Amino acid sequence: MNVLAFLIPVALLMGLGGLIAFLWSLKSGQFDDLQGATYRALFEEDDIGKTE
Repeated sequence: MNVLAFLIPVALLMGLGGLIAFLWSLKSGQFDDLQGATYRALFEEDDIGKTE
């Protein structure tokens, strides 16, 4: 039972940390260009200029 008294606050703090990191990434613009990552992963840089 003493273990739960330790693990529950640790889990809540980790969840809060994840939420803060997610909100920070939204605010800093990490998810603004979702299509650009697709093109960079699939095509070479020379091909990207030709498709646009």
